[in-house]
Amino acid sequence: MKAVTLLLSLALTLLFVGCKKKTTPDPVTESDQSSFAAASVINQRLGRGINLGDTYEAAWAPREADPADFQRIAASGFKHVRIPVRWEMPTRSSYSAPYIIQPAFLQSVKKAVDAALKNKLHVIINMHHHDSLFKNPDGLKPMFLAQWKQIASYFKQYSDSLLFEVLNEPHDVLDADKWNLFFADALAEIRKTNPKRTVLLGVAEWGGVSALNKLVIPSDTHLILTIHYYNPFTFTHQGAEWVSGSNPWLGTKWNDTEYDREAVVNDFQAVLRIQQEKNIPVHIGEFGAYNKADMNSRVKWSRFLSRWFEQNGFSWAYWEFNSGFGVYDPATGQYRTALLNALTTEAMTSPTPVNLIDLYSSNFSTSPDGWNLYNNDASASSSVSIVSGKVQVTITSPGNQNWHIQLIRPGIAIQSGKTYRVSFNAYSTGSRSLAASLMLNNSPWTTYSYSDFTLSATDKSYSFVFTAGATDPGAAFVFSMGYGGVLPVTIYNIKFQEIQL
Repeated sequence: MKAVTLLLSLALTLLFVGCKKKTTPDPVTESDQSSFAAASVINQRLGRGINLGDTYEAAWAPREADPADFQRIAASGFKHVRIPVRWEMPTRSSYSAPYIIQPAFLQSVKKAVDAALKNKLHVIINMHHHDSLFKNPDGLKPMFLAQWKQIASYFKQYSDSLLFEVLNEPHDVLDADKWNLFFADALAEIRKTNPKRTVLLGVAEWGGVSALNKLVIPSDTHLILTIHYYNPFTFTHQGAEWVSGSNPWLGTKWNDTEYDREAVVNDFQAVLRIQQEKNIPVHIGEFGAYNKADMNSRVKWSRFLSRWFEQNGFSWAYWEFNSGFGVYDPATGQYRTALLNALTTEAMTSPTPVNLIDLYSSNFSTSPDGWNLYNNDASASSSVSIVSGKVQVTITSPGNQNWHIQLIRPGIAIQSGKTYRVSFNAYSTGSRSLAASLMLNNSPWTTYSYSDFTLSATDKSYSFVFTAGATDPGAAFVFSMGYGGVLPVTIYNIKFQEIQL
């Protein structure tokens, strides 16, 4: 009888252990993710993707994803979906320790991830619109790290088809130096439960190329560099309701000339350099043109960028699926076919032929040629000199904003509807940022065109193209250099030309 009792007790114990094992997964260990592919392989698998915008990140009108959208996205030839998520909302996450994310919201995001994976899409989930963190990064850092600890743990059992993106477009007080530290700390938190999951590393100063020279890339073989691209901004965001001063840009076209393409290639030189030097794959996490732009220009811009990204080995995610930039119209249940085809099926075309007419060419042989240097804040200090036919700006104290130090030449005539090319040579003693713009030379300082560049110690040519949305006989030509520390700037061979189609 005792033997039977012992055998029955042992059997019940084994049954209990077996049931427990099935319902409570073991913690993730290194070996559990040992089969995860390298970041370079994951990036190839990502290929062409799209953002599910105005959904989980839209605090102004939050909603859940429609599972049918993932079917539509997969059927249209996209290989991945980026799902922006705003975790920082009172109804979603606590603002006091231990900063608990609401289980119902985690479940809602999980449903979207599961629906995407069911349709054989790779998925990127991120942290989007963490506005409190941008304003008070030191105070909210514990919340930021606690949120990533929870997200990483919650999704740790998922395959390598799920990727994490730590933070969308860091900016404001969360500057480049802080961002390097914040990303490293968040990555360390993620690696505790997801040792080999691919993680996307974004860039400070709104996620574009301007702050690449300040980015510190951790030693981790499961990272992808992600870049956002919306240049020319006066084209992609013309008439955007949330962008102050964007109405004068209405009517701006993108003509796909060799000079339009040249400006794109120039913008990405720093990305290509880092891709090669750091051997890190590149993902273009956002690019798109708002629906106030004419469809023909949107098609040309989207087609060239998507094919050029692919030629350079970048994966990409168009912004976005079914809202203001979207390829799909939920009201009609139909795709905007021309835009969809430009992204997914059409081949690279030849550039539009043009003629160039010279309107201004700098001459620094004996004088500044009408250019003046301005220190627009008490924190900024700089001086200008002419050396060997070049303008040299020496910076002794950088500003807090890019416009705090500006080199300006007024009197540049622009005419509404005409397209112009700006080009110049520039260099520094190291890597630093420089912005070039055309703007109204008095209040309210309307910007007609704006582009960011990353200078190096190598003397190089830079350019951008824009279509004027207003007529101004005395626009100001402006170089802004308040960012970039005390590294000097040398500029010459400045040209302003009209492009005639």
